[in-house]
Amino acid sequence: MAWFRKDKKPLKSDARRDVPADVFDKCKGCGEILYREKLAQNLGVCPSCGFHFRISADEYRGVLIDEGTFEELDAELRSGDPLGFVDLKAYTDRVAAAETKVGRGDAVLTGTGTLHGIPVALAVMDFRFIGGSMGSVVGEKIARAGRRALEESRPMLIVSASGGARMMEGIISLMQLAKTSAVLARLHEAGIPFISILTDPTTGGVTASYAMLGDVHLAEPGALIGFAGPRVIEETIKQELPKDFQRTEFLMEHGMIDRIVDRRRLKGTVALLLRHMRDDWPSGEPVGSGA
Repeated sequence: MAWFRKDKKPLKSDARRDVPADVFDKCKGCGEILYREKLAQNLGVCPSCGFHFRISADEYRGVLIDEGTFEELDAELRSGDPLGFVDLKAYTDRVAAAETKVGRGDAVLTGTGTLHGIPVALAVMDFRFIGGSMGSVVGEKIARAGRRALEESRPMLIVSASGGARMMEGIISLMQLAKTSAVLARLHEAGIPFISILTDPTTGGVTASYAMLGDVHLAEPGALIGFAGPRVIEETIKQELPKDFQRTEFLMEHGMIDRIVDRRRLKGTVALLLRHMRDDWPSGEPVGSGA
C-alpha cells in the first residue's frame, strides 16, 4: 500500500512566502485587515467602516492642495532650548530624534497653494513630531503663514493634530497661543476667511487658541477634541463623563463644531465653503468632488 502514502517533506524556509510586516494595517474601528497601499489610496479611511486613520502633514497637503501648486514656507526654522530642559532625555536630543523620524524640522508644515483653483495659505500639524506639540517654531510658522494670507488676501486653512503646548519650552510655548490668535484676529478684521479643520487628536493649548477660532470649524469623524483629557476631567470633577465625551459627534450634537466631514470629501467641502464666503474665486473643479 506504499503508493497510497505520500511522503511529507518539510517546507524549506525559502519556499514560504515572505510577507513584509508593513503590508497590512488593522482597522481600530472594525478590526478589518487592510492592505496599506489600498488604504493610502482611500486617504487613510477604512473602506469597511469609515474609521479615519491618522495621516501625516504631507498627506493632508496632498488631500487639500492642487498638485504642483504648493510652496513651503519657513522650512528652515528650528526650536531653541531656552530652559536647557532635560527629562528622560535632553530636549535637543528629543527634537533631533523627531526631525529624523518625521523628516521635518518641527510639528507643522506651512505654505501656500491652490485648492480647486482658490489661492490659500495652509498650516498642517504632524502628530508624529513630539505629539504635535506647539512650541516656538509651530507658533511662529503659523503666525507667518497667517501674515502671508493677510498680505495676499488668501483664505487661511489650519489642520490641527496636537497634544497641546510643548512643556519643554515653558512660558515661551504658552506665548504662542496669543501670537497665533492675534494674527487670526487681523484676518477676521480684514474679512479673510479662516477655516479650522480638527483631526484626531486636537487638545490642550491648540484647542485653547487657533483651533477653535475659525469662521468655520470642520472635524473628521471620531476625532478626540478638547482641552484637558477625559481622565483628567473625571478625576477633577469626580463624575463619570457621558459616552464618547469630547469626540467629534458629541461636539457636533452640542454645537461646538459646524460640520463633520469625511476626509475623502474634505477638499470639495472647503472649496464650497470658500465660494460661499466670496463669489470672486474661480469655480475650479466641481465642489461636490472629493480630494
